[in-house]
Amino acid sequence: MTQSQTIMSGGNAAFIEGLYEAYLADPQSVDPQWRAYFDELRGGAHETPHSKVQEAFYQLGTQRRGGAVVPAPQGVSGAQQAAGALITAFRVYGHISAHTNPLKMRGLPVVPELTPEYYGLSAADLNEQVQDGPFSGPLRDVIAQLHDTYCGPIGFEFNYLPANERAWFQERVEAHRGRGVFSRDERRRLMSKLNAAEGLELYLKNKYPGVKRFGLEGGESFIPLLDRIIQQAGAVGVKEVVLGMAHRGRLNTLVNIFGKPSSVLFDEFDGKKKLSDNPDVAGDVKYHMGYSSDVRTPGGPMHLALAFNPSHLEIVSPVVHGSVRARQDRRGDESRRSVLPITVHGDAAVSGQGVVMETLNLSRLRGFATGGAVRIVINNQVGFTISDPRDTRSSRYCTDVAKIANAPVLHVNGDDPEAVAFCGDLALAYRQEFGKDVFIDLICFRRNGHNEGDEPRMTQPIMYREIDQHPGTRALYAKRLEAEGILAAGEGDALVNRFRDQLDAGEAVVEEMENAAQSKLAVDWSEYTGTHWRDEVSTAVPQEKLTALGLQLTEVPDGFKVHRTIERTVIKPRQAMAKGEQPLDWGMGEMLAYASLLDEGFGVRLVGQDSGRGTFVHRHAVLHDQNAQDPLNEEYMALAHLRDGQGRVEVIDSTLSEEAVMAFEYGYSTSEPKALIAWEAQFGDFANGAQAVIDQFLSAGESKWQRLSGLTLLLPHGYEGAGPEHSSARLERYLQLCAQKNMQVVVPSSAAQIFHLLRRQVLRPYRKPLIVMTPKSLLRNKAAMSPLSDLTDGRFCEVIGDPEVTGARRVVISSGKLHWELVDARNADRDGYAGTALIRLEQLYPFPAEALASELAKHPGAQVVWAQEEPENQGAWLMIWEDLEQVLAPGQTLKSSTRPRSASTAAGYASVHAKEQAKVIADALGEKISGEVVAEQKELAQTAKQQG
Repeated sequence: MTQSQTIMSGGNAAFIEGLYEAYLADPQSVDPQWRAYFDELRGGAHETPHSKVQEAFYQLGTQRRGGAVVPAPQGVSGAQQAAGALITAFRVYGHISAHTNPLKMRGLPVVPELTPEYYGLSAADLNEQVQDGPFSGPLRDVIAQLHDTYCGPIGFEFNYLPANERAWFQERVEAHRGRGVFSRDERRRLMSKLNAAEGLELYLKNKYPGVKRFGLEGGESFIPLLDRIIQQAGAVGVKEVVLGMAHRGRLNTLVNIFGKPSSVLFDEFDGKKKLSDNPDVAGDVKYHMGYSSDVRTPGGPMHLALAFNPSHLEIVSPVVHGSVRARQDRRGDESRRSVLPITVHGDAAVSGQGVVMETLNLSRLRGFATGGAVRIVINNQVGFTISDPRDTRSSRYCTDVAKIANAPVLHVNGDDPEAVAFCGDLALAYRQEFGKDVFIDLICFRRNGHNEGDEPRMTQPIMYREIDQHPGTRALYAKRLEAEGILAAGEGDALVNRFRDQLDAGEAVVEEMENAAQSKLAVDWSEYTGTHWRDEVSTAVPQEKLTALGLQLTEVPDGFKVHRTIERTVIKPRQAMAKGEQPLDWGMGEMLAYASLLDEGFGVRLVGQDSGRGTFVHRHAVLHDQNAQDPLNEEYMALAHLRDGQGRVEVIDSTLSEEAVMAFEYGYSTSEPKALIAWEAQFGDFANGAQAVIDQFLSAGESKWQRLSGLTLLLPHGYEGAGPEHSSARLERYLQLCAQKNMQVVVPSSAAQIFHLLRRQVLRPYRKPLIVMTPKSLLRNKAAMSPLSDLTDGRFCEVIGDPEVTGARRVVISSGKLHWELVDARNADRDGYAGTALIRLEQLYPFPAEALASELAKHPGAQVVWAQEEPENQGAWLMIWEDLEQVLAPGQTLKSSTRPRSASTAAGYASVHAKEQAKVIADALGEKISGEVVAEQKELAQTAKQQG
């Protein structure tokens, strides 16, 4: 066997196909040796009929069955072998020459591999009889059939998929020559939805000229596509659809898919409608708003939810997936088929925004899988003002990111509604069959500029000369259906008038609307509205229950070998802690919070980059069998084995993504109020990568959209000399975002505090995001340990006073580990710092003014100091100093002890850190009391004691 025959063997076929396609797009993108090989193949094809090229391409897949290459049988002519290679080439590369673009300004790429000349086939060879699947007849007729199937209005990309998925696609695509088969009624429905799509845009254009609406003009086929997917999904058992999309076409979708009454939309345009008179409700622009409704489908009622989203275009996709995952979990849908995510993208955004890649990478991970999404790209062929391919992307298609998830792509001409509908059918069927993402690249155009006030001809004169001459998809399809007798003559225009009359009447134009009241299929959030952060709830747990749960947390199955370090430092100490024989450390307090919530029937979902073990090796919620032989069966999580009927629990080590994963968890939290949903940063600093989620969703989602979320962020924070990227969780940023009681920001300092805090987050019907500055070194600090009795009694304390000192001359308020360092420094010289009280401010927002004022009142006339590890321009000081001033008792004054203002969050040198930390502590405690004063104070105290 020659070298070329070896490398082109069946086992390497998919790999070679990918290399060759990359070579066709850009020869310089492949290794020089491969480039030389492909150059040789292509060069030889035109020199010698039935040459090495034919043989190589024949081997590459002419008679492939299930991914293997079948050798040519005896007696098969060279022309027939070449024909086989040509057929395979159409299946692999036909999409490049497909007529998918309604605009003709750039023409079609020439693909030599799709021509008979490339294989040295003569005119006589074209008369040879060929048979391959549904393609049969003289080769010239087969070539026409191939063009019709693979180079028509749809370009199919599926040849990089596994063999069974390729075969699935090939069978369905070739059965009807790359087209769907639709009944008369189905075609009329497509026409009706297309008419509605165009009709609404024209109506709004005339009624509100120049007003921003990010209209769908040029991409109207999106509405019949979405309608088709929803109705077909209902027929195959889907009960909920969650849709995420950016601006373009959103208002059209609300009216023509979700059934939002047109009168309500017009009131919003007229400025008559606002969400609330409540000053805490900011509202948002029309094309950011979500909606939900129930519609009838062939399979029964379906709940539709359109996610609210900001202008951070692609950030809504992981939010949608999180919401879908929560709905599937609530339904117990382990097959993940009854709730369908649909995400809608722009062509510039899908290739330009990194969160797209992050979200695709989550799509088949066990902690994030949703059974695949139907992803629709409304491909305007222009992103804001960029349309030149040299500036838009480095790949052939905007959808090439799909290959990260091994997802097929259907490129379709938006001017052919039936081809678009067939793509919808294929995409849904593929998703339901294989549980994977699938892309529909709806290639259309944008009749207006980026918005209705923009002039696109300034930057795209050639494109818009052609667009100005385009009659519109509705007119083209109406003409086609009238010619075929599906519509009566003039009926297309009658549909336009009838739809306009519906809009004039302010009606809901979707006939399948199921109800307008509270959906029985949606989550009811009513019990979580109108609550207050001061609402009390008991978070204590009886000792007998805690002991039982604690011991269960230390149990493992028979034969399961725990790592010896974990056995010594975690399992055995936790057994003693559960029995009350030694204080609980942070990890045990946290684990008992999860266990007790699960035992009470609530769910727990903890996600982070090292959450199973804990970045700082403190949690060990997931153990690994040291004697395991099967890597897929080495884990054990005691939290999942507490009792029958317990709450659902997931502890997930996430991929190295902050933005998409946090957005996913936010989406999950908006659809599951009865669970503790927590995202944990590896280091609190790393939440910076998800700032858009924090800014646009967590902090403002309720004010803008009235969307409640109880998402908890666990952000390791503390200055231990680890440098600028491993010290600060940027506490000041969260406090800056706090207003109108929108979030909770806390810095707990003990095992009991984290126990009560996490339980409070679920048990109290107060659903606000919870930002927790969690510790690092404090995780094992004995001072932060708590006796079991602190969990069987008590609650989370927003402020913790100093029981050892009354009438202090100096009061130092701090949070987190700094408090314990101040305690250590004071204890090192009890006499010198006699009269110095140390108060812990555990909750920074909502600011616990009454509780702190009560503590400060115990020390009249004292000097009050706010102490923090962070530089003066960071941390809490600049955000809370006014709150601190307002709670001072008469005669008290306020000052701060911080690091100097700094551009960096922390010093990178341990020695510098130590000096800075020592100074913060020294400045906070102030000058020591002289020996004479100490003696005098002791004498006064003794006298006071004797006098009772």
